[in-house]
Amino acid sequence: HTPPAPAMALAADPAVLEAVGRGNPVVFFDVAIGGMPAGRIKIELFKDVAPRTVENFRQFCTGEHTRANQPMGYKNCPFHRVIKEFMIQGGDFMKQDGTGRMSIYGERFEDENFDLRHEGPGYLSMANSGPNTNGCQFFITCKKTEWLDGKHVVFGKVLDAASLMVVRKMENVATDRNGDKPKLPIVIAQCGEL
Repeated sequence: HTPPAPAMALAADPAVLEAVGRGNPVVFFDVAIGGMPAGRIKIELFKDVAPRTVENFRQFCTGEHTRANQPMGYKNCPFHRVIKEFMIQGGDFMKQDGTGRMSIYGERFEDENFDLRHEGPGYLSMANSGPNTNGCQFFITCKKTEWLDGKHVVFGKVLDAASLMVVRKMENVATDRNGDKPKLPIVIAQCGEL
């Protein structure tokens, strides 16, 4: 496996520079599937549209949010739910199974807005259990999912084709009989902000 690129090389990525130039943070997930590196997902967070939702997610990517002096966030967190041709869901660093919820604002926070739509593959959206129940869980779409518009807050998008290819690898991991738990662990091995 190849060592990570120096920070300067990452900063020179034109897609990252364009996003940052728009005032939007770019975060990354280095994903491992079955313990093997699968690649990096870069995500532009739409701070201009959903600043509170973005800040919650960004702090869980960087580990800035702490509880009892321990960083809380997505590092070593699994994607616990994969549904081919629909979405991949992760972010439950509390219980790793889709039942945990926490935000930087408390246990949950409100739906900020529904200005953006689930227009195709690669959109980042908040998972929830009904209106105004956002926490730490999120999903990335694998196709247009218009039936989720107005119900889940879209707040980011996978930045480039290489990142979307990593999403496709994750989407194609075999699942259990119930159809959505990956048979191989899909884990965020490292994450942060570029």
